[in-house]
Amino acid sequence: MSAIVDNLKRVNKKISEAAQRVSRDPEKIELVVVTKGVPLPLIEVAIKAGVTDIGENRAQEIIEKYAYLKDKPIWHFIGHLQTNKVKRIIGFTELIHSVDSPHLLEEIDKRAGGIGKIQRVLIEVNVSKETSKYGVLPEELFDFLKQAGNFKNVSIEGLMTMAPYTKPEKTRTYFKILKELFNNLKERDLPGVRMKYLSMGMSNDFEVAIEEGSNMVRIGTAIFQDE
Repeated sequence: MSAIVDNLKRVNKKISEAAQRVSRDPEKIELVVVTKGVPLPLIEVAIKAGVTDIGENRAQEIIEKYAYLKDKPIWHFIGHLQTNKVKRIIGFTELIHSVDSPHLLEEIDKRAGGIGKIQRVLIEVNVSKETSKYGVLPEELFDFLKQAGNFKNVSIEGLMTMAPYTKPEKTRTYFKILKELFNNLKERDLPGVRMKYLSMGMSNDFEVAIEEGSNMVRIGTAIFQDE
């Protein structure tokens, strides 16, 4: 279990170094620790080591873990979300990273309204246009966000993407594209939309993502790999 603590220190050091390479403040980059398939005792080790934000890919897994951990961490949902699962996670999920359709957004708005909550979300963008990935296509993003601003119980707070799994340097192009979209949308001032978070970068490519402007990285394997 000490490996988790060591790995966490190593990841935080790399985050800091990547930010400093491009003259950014490391304190402004948020780490979401991905716990897909990770047993509860190991998650508790990470929390005791200072982890505040936990990300889960599957609705059933986040529900089961929340039942045990409750509000010890801040919960993020980062995987593909089915509309029939929204009602089960909406009450405790702080940020949903993976909104990819008007239908899903409508369901989130409905369920959030039912409990008097404004649900914070990010829009997933399929920058690489891979058929195996979910997300709004870059050329459809502006029209999607114009529609999205009509929902009263949803706060759109930024963008998320998953780059292709390849050598880290080859992901740079995709991160550049999303950063440019992010900056352009900041200037548009769309109702109900603010560009606060740019969630991009995982265990294999987070340093490149930070260099290209990410302020939220989702890292699991690099922290739990030796456990």
